This record gives sequence, structure tokens and C-alpha cells, in this order.
Amino acid sequence: MNESTESVLDPNKDDLPLMANTNYMLVRHYVLDLAINFDREVISGTVVLFLETSKVHKKASSSSGMDQHPSWEGLFENEQSGSSCSVSYACKDKMSNLANHSDGRVTNVNNCNHSNNEWARGISGTREHCGNGKDFVLVLDCCNLVVNKVEEVNVIAAEGIEKLIRMDVLKREDGIYSPGLQNDLQSSILDEILGLAAEHWQEQHNYFIQCSEAPGCGELEFQTDMWSLKIKKPGIQSPKDFPRVLRIWYETKPEGGSVKWTKDQCGRPCVYTAGSPINNRALFPCQEPPVAMATWQASIWAPKDSVVLLSGENCAKPHQNGALSKWFYYVTMLMPASTFTLAVGYWLEVKDECTFNHPLQSPLFSKFINENCRVSMTTCGHPPYPCHFQNPVVQVQDCIPHRVFAPDCLKLRSQEFLLPLVAQCLSAASCVLGTHPFCRVDVLIVPHSFSSLGMASPHIIFLSQSVLSGGNHLCGVRLCHEIAHAWFGLAIGARDWTEEWISEGFATYLEDVFWANVQKLSQEEMKEQQQLRSLLRWRRLREEIQNSEEELQVLRPNKENTGVVSNSGGTIVKHGRNPGKNFMQVHYLKGYFLLYYLENQVGQKIFLKFLGRFVEKFHGQLILSEDFLQMFMENFPQLESQGLSVEAIYQVWLDVAGLPKVTKWAGIDQRVRKGSRKRQRGCKDKVTFRELLPDQLVLLLEFLLEMKSVSSQTLQRLQKQYCLREQDAEVRHRWCELVIKNKLTVAYGDLVNFLKQDQAMGIYLYGELMINEDARQQQLAHRCFTMLKEEMDPTLQKVVAEMLL
Repeated sequence: MNESTESVLDPNKDDLPLMANTNYMLVRHYVLDLAINFDREVISGTVVLFLETSKVHKKASSSSGMDQHPSWEGLFENEQSGSSCSVSYACKDKMSNLANHSDGRVTNVNNCNHSNNEWARGISGTREHCGNGKDFVLVLDCCNLVVNKVEEVNVIAAEGIEKLIRMDVLKREDGIYSPGLQNDLQSSILDEILGLAAEHWQEQHNYFIQCSEAPGCGELEFQTDMWSLKIKKPGIQSPKDFPRVLRIWYETKPEGGSVKWTKDQCGRPCVYTAGSPINNRALFPCQEPPVAMATWQASIWAPKDSVVLLSGENCAKPHQNGALSKWFYYVTMLMPASTFTLAVGYWLEVKDECTFNHPLQSPLFSKFINENCRVSMTTCGHPPYPCHFQNPVVQVQDCIPHRVFAPDCLKLRSQEFLLPLVAQCLSAASCVLGTHPFCRVDVLIVPHSFSSLGMASPHIIFLSQSVLSGGNHLCGVRLCHEIAHAWFGLAIGARDWTEEWISEGFATYLEDVFWANVQKLSQEEMKEQQQLRSLLRWRRLREEIQNSEEELQVLRPNKENTGVVSNSGGTIVKHGRNPGKNFMQVHYLKGYFLLYYLENQVGQKIFLKFLGRFVEKFHGQLILSEDFLQMFMENFPQLESQGLSVEAIYQVWLDVAGLPKVTKWAGIDQRVRKGSRKRQRGCKDKVTFRELLPDQLVLLLEFLLEMKSVSSQTLQRLQKQYCLREQDAEVRHRWCELVIKNKLTVAYGDLVNFLKQDQAMGIYLYGELMINEDARQQQLAHRCFTMLKEEMDPTLQKVVAEMLL
């Protein structure tokens, strides 16, 4: 995306723009202070941004001998005729009028307020207060937010900040105050805070809070459009002179896409970040590009009986204040803003009846977090932060502390199916990949309108209620998938969001490994289970490739331009807003088979050890496909003689649509098909058929779906034999497909229940109901959609609405 198109994007396209000009300034820390209002369905408050001039800009400036920044011509259009803003920046000089208080604090005694109303009326293309240059504009990703005010924060007035004021900045050698004293002091103080070593994170976070509570020292000009918030200070033409600490007063909109306002399964109000394609830009103004990694602190005010869960490192406890309670969370690990996750509702913690003290609530755990998890890293490849991976205490930890939350009506089911699995799955994952990247995790059962089976974020996992039915199989498999994202997707992230396979392909591959460890399968049993699951995935991938656009089947759609951004740092995510893409599994399945293929080249045991080494090297960093593939080839150079190379993998697996065309892939396909034929032969034995595992049931039902028709009598006997209505959601989905295909009207109630209770998986059934061209089925689809559309996830609602046209 070039500079001329950054501010002019076609809203009808399905690409997602990332507008933040991260090559000029980076947000290093966010402090949020937000209030939840269930009646109005809004979140309101402030976010304070702590900024630093980007190293990319510093390098460009030093090499050219001058500051460079995008022209952003036309970003601020004149809504009405008039002269340019007439507010004189003589007030900038007044900022240097400082006073020493008796308590030793240095504060600014003048506020410089610059009315945005006046600016909006008079701004034009000219820059009368900029000399011969153009003002620098800070661009943040922002959508569907009501921004009320943006102001510069006077960190000099922060309590206890005087310890960080450097005398060499305060005065010159001749004792005369520096001309730009205010700006110099602000920058030097922030540099001192950001420069604190990782082991001093608590001191650093205390300074962030103190600075966030300091008074403002002048409003800044701002303007919002469809995708961004643009901020400037007239007369400031360089990022290095731009204010380093900003406070933004804003409010979300009920229709904002980043959070979902709904009711839980008990009918009580709740709100949560829904994993929207637009990420968090409708929750708070931020920098969305993955390279903008930052830390954060958040104070959330909510009704006193509600529970606030965030993707924070600490286990927050509420502090009552009248009708509201305040919950405070923080993170010290640098993470993209898209990973910030919020859930507020009337959840209950699900506890083992024999457990009286949870480790998260014990003094010993607090001591463990404060003393042991804060070891400064010296050998990691990521920027400094308190890292988990070289902490000797954590390395021998079998399972990280965890909690489970659910609405009251699902508490018993969560206690029966989910709670016992969490520790087992966490332990199995650590046995394979080593140290868990995070110090704790919460697991929450979200409302049935949630649009997927699960979503992983730092320190918190969302699971659909669909995983709680039919035993522990689907629950365990999905939990293993989300736990795998702690390593691949979170601790190691994609530098280019179009390379989703780096997250989803790895999690799909690892879920089998983790789940087999939980089940304590033998090597032979594990191999048989993997072959069966590979067969199911192969069938699903083949079907999806036959029924999807070729452009959406490419795992590395930007090819040689993967990871490339514009001069400002802005970019676009191809098809990032395509609603149908959210429900495709090509990146999961094709990515899985690529890893399965690589595993078969070296053997599973050796391949898993390699993945562990890869995690050790790249945790805390953003990667591209080439980083993984190059390290793989470096570790297994003998494969070059067999024709395998990074370029060959690009050409066969990542840069093309369709199924991979490779000789050795045919070997995998042959093994998968052999397992299929072996199981079909086994189907002739009635004894073998009496009891089937969930995956075997899914395969049986898929074979029946390939038949031209199945009689009503056979289907009803099948349901009775295998209790299909009580099976997990994967089995019940295939059962509903059989009901639709064979017009089994006596089972239409099963179909309606599935569409209502398992919304994350029901989207394909709407399509089947419409394609079948049966009037009664089409009426059923319309009736269910009318009943559920108000509570549906917006993306799901849009896709289903298009199906029903």
C-alpha cells in the first residue's frame, strides 16, 4: 500500500486496512481507565498512550540528516471555507514557565488549550504555523468510536516523577534554562521510564500510572474517519518533537464491531471482545500492525456483582466503590494490541468441590509471580521484558495456575467435563513444548452466540458451550488447540497477518499431539488416532477447496511481498474483512498437512524436538513463513538432496491454491486412504460397530452422506443405536446434515436445537437448507434466522443473510 492510497480505501473491498504510521512513532504502553455500561451498551473512559519515536524513523533521519515523514496531503480536509487556524503557538513558550512546589514536584502552571471546534472550522491545506514544512500527523487505528478530546499529558506534574528529572536537561552549562525545556523534560522523563530494566517492571508500571493521572497541558487537534484517528499539534513537523504522552477521552458505540453486547445462557447481560476481523480498534484507539508491540495496564469499572476477566498477568480482585467495582490488570510482555481481551459478565468460578484454596488466590502464588516470574532475559531474541522462558522455577512447573468460569446454568457441566481437563491439557502441552509462555490462564464458557469453538488470548481462553456436550472428546481436543496458541499465535506471532497458517496450522497439528498425551495412548494407538483424524481433515480440505475461491486458498497470498509495509508502516490485510473467510478452514487444514508432511520427512519425535528449539529461539517475536522454513532446512540439510527447499515449499504448499502437488505428499495421501479402507473393512464386523469413538462416528456419518439416500427407518435406527442426539457437536452436525439431505422431518427439532445452541457450527447448515430447494426446509432456515439474528455474531449474521437471499 503506497502513501497515496493510505487515506483513500474502498469501503466495499474486503481488505482490512492497518492505518497506524508505526514507522514514525510507536506506542510502548497503554493505560486504560474504562467503565462498562450495560444499560447503554457502551464502554467509556480514557486511554493514555506512551509514545516513542520509531527506530525505523530514527535510522532514516540519521542517514538523511533530516527528519522525514509522510506528507499526508488531504488527510485533514476543510469542511467549511475559512482561514487556517489562528491560535498562535506563542503559548508553547509559556509552557516553559515552570514552578517548583514545596513538595519538590515540578509542574506546569499554564495550560495551552487548542479548540478542535475552531480547528475543524478553519483547517485548510495550507500550514501557516508550520514554516515551509508540513505538520506531522500521528495516525491511530480507530473505528466506531466517539472521540471527545485528545490532550497532551504533562508528565512533569506527575507525583514522584522528580527523581527522573535530569539536571543536564533542566539547565545548560551556563545555568540558563533551555528554550524547549518543557518538551525536553517530557521526553527525558519518558526515556528514563522506558529505559528501566525488565527486572524493575513494578517501578516502571508505577511511573506509568502516576503519569497517566497527571494533568493535561493542552488539547491537540484530531479528526476521525472510517478507519483511523489522526492527531496533530500545529507547528510540530517531526515525530521526535511530537508529544510523547497523550490522553484520549472516548466512548464506544453499541454497534462497534470489536465487542459483543449480549446475554449469557442464564439471560444476564455480558460483553466480551468477540475476535472481530477489525480487532480492537472499536474498543480503544491503538496501533493495530503486529509490529506495534506494547505493554498495558487497565482499570475496568463494572457493576459490583459482575466479574471482569482480562488478558492480564495478574489475578485481579474487585475493589468496591458504591454500585461499581474496579478491577485492575496489567501485562509486562510486549504484545500486539489485537491480543487485548475483555469479558465482563455475571460468571461464576467453577471449582473442584474438594478444592478449598485455589493457587491463584494464595499468598504463595503472589510471591511466586512477584519474585520468580520476573527474571530479566539476556539470551532471548526478543526486546527486553520479564520473560518466562529462562526462569528455573517455571521450567520445572508441571502446570500453570488456572481457573474456569461459566454462567450459573453451565456450572455443573463445566465442572464435569471442562475443569478436570484443563490441568491435564496444560501439562501435556508443556511436556511437548516446554515452558508455558504465560504465568496463568482463565478459561471462560462464552454465550452461545460466539462465532467459533474457541479463541485463545494471553492468559485467557474463550470456549463455546458446544464443547460441553457428548463427553470430553471435543472439549479436550478444542482445549488442546487453544492451549497450543500460547506458543504459536501468541508467544510467536505472524508478522504478516495473511500468514494465518503460522498460528492455525501449528495449533491444529499440535492438538493431536497434546490430546494423545492426555489420553496416555501408546505409540501405536497414537498413530492410529492421528491417521483417522488426518483422514477426516483430508476429506474436509478437499471439500473446502472444491467449494471456495482459489484466491482464499493461498497460505502466503502476498508471496514475495509478505511482510512488506508502506513507508509509514501502514498496510492492508488481504481479505481481512471477507466475512466468509472467518468460517473457512483452509489455513488450518492445509497448514496442518504441511507440518504433517515435514514431520514425515524426519520422524515425529525428532520433529517435535525441533519445534521446541524453534520456540526457544523465536518466542516473543514476530515471524514469517521463511523464518520457520529456513530454520527447518538448516537443521535437516540432508533433505536438500531429496529436492526439498524453502522455495520448493513455497511453490508447492504456500503460494498456490488447491491441494499440494508433490510426490511425497502422495505417500501421505496413500497412508490416509489406506487407513480409510482398513476402517471400511472393519465396518463389516457388527461387533466392532456397536461402540464407536466420536471421530469414528463422524467418519461413518460422512460415508452415509455420500450415499444417494438413506431410508428414514435406517436413520432412526442409527440415531437410537448411537444416541446421536447426545453426542458431541461434531457428530450432531453430521447427523443434522443427514436429516437435511434425506428430509427426515421427525428430526427437524434436532436441527432447530443445533442452530440455536451451536451457532458457531451452524452456518453450513443454513446453506444446506437453502441449497436443497425444499420449501419446508427453506422456511425452517428463515424462521431460525429471524429468531436468532439479533443475538448472532455480526459476521455470522451477514454470511447467513446472504445465504438466505
